[in-house]
Amino acid sequence: MHPHDELEPRRTTGDRSTRHRRLPPVRVLLWRARLPLTALLLGIACAVVVGQLRPPQAPTSQVPVAARALGAGHVLVASDLRLAQMPSGLVPSGAPTVTAPLVGVALAVGVPAGLPIVDGLLVHGLVAGPAGTVVATVRLADPTVAALLATGTRIDVLAATEDGSTGRSLARGALVLAPPAATERSGDGSSPPVLIAVAPDEAAALAGAGPSALLSAVIVE
Repeated sequence: MHPHDELEPRRTTGDRSTRHRRLPPVRVLLWRARLPLTALLLGIACAVVVGQLRPPQAPTSQVPVAARALGAGHVLVASDLRLAQMPSGLVPSGAPTVTAPLVGVALAVGVPAGLPIVDGLLVHGLVAGPAGTVVATVRLADPTVAALLATGTRIDVLAATEDGSTGRSLARGALVLAPPAATERSGDGSSPPVLIAVAPDEAAALAGAGPSALLSAVIVE
C-alpha cells in the first residue's frame, strides 16, 4: 500500500452520486423562475402588439359646455360656462371655441352640466335684464311720457287710483329695456307697453296693482 493512500479519504459511490445530483444555485433559481419570466415576456410582447394595432387618437377641439345644470330662459354668465375637449368630428359646424360670445345670451331649453352650448340651444335677441332682475311690462297713464323713454333709462314707477288717493311707489330705479315705438299706439288709445327690469318683489307689486291703477314714471337717471 502506498503511504499516501492512508491519508486520502476514500470516496464512496454514494458521495459521487450526490455530487452529480447537486445543481449550482444560479441554475436552480433560473429553473424555478422560468414560468414567471415566460409570462412576463409574453405580456410585454402582447402590449407591444396592441400598441401597434391601436388606431391613432382622434383629434379634439375645445368647446364651451355648461358648468352646471341650467334652466330654460337662463341668461348665461361667465361662471355658467367652462371649456372642454371633445372629438373634432362631433363638434357642430360654427360652434364657438371660447365662452365670450355666449355671455349674455339666454337658453331656449334647460341643459345638464357638461352639455356643449351650441347655437340651437340659444335664443338670440331675447330681452333680458341684469342678474337678479326680472322683466315686467307696464302701461303708463300718459302715452307722451312713455314715448320719451329710451333704452337704458332708469325710472321710478308710481301708482295712483282714479279716486285721487295718495299714490304709492311700485318700483324704484327700474331699467327700461324696450321703450315703445314712436308710432305705436294701442287700439283703445292707451299707452303702449314698456318693458322694464325690476326686482322680483317689485314685479309682483306691479302685477298686483290692478287695471284701475294709473301708472306714472319718474325719470331718475
